[in-house]
Amino acid sequence: MYSALLLIDTVIDIYIWLLIISVILSWLVAFNIVNTSNRIVYLIGDFLFRITEPALRPIRRILPSLGGIDISPVVLILGLIFLRNLLFEYFG
Repeated sequence: MYSALLLIDTVIDIYIWLLIISVILSWLVAFNIVNTSNRIVYLIGDFLFRITEPALRPIRRILPSLGGIDISPVVLILGLIFLRNLLFEYFG
């Protein structure tokens, strides 16, 4: 049981890091520091979008617009940290 809990914790941790990398890459693209015409940047961005967007889309529908600021990754990260702490509290 404990090894399954550690596996779930690791998956949540990796997903949190993918969210952070996705946010940083979107900022770099928005400020024209990196260009999506570069094939590697495009592939990484597309991969991160496909991995993170299914979890972010429902949160974006619920949250109100904050003038172009997207806080859905912050809400998702906080939710994942809460879920991880809840798992360790009840099963760890």
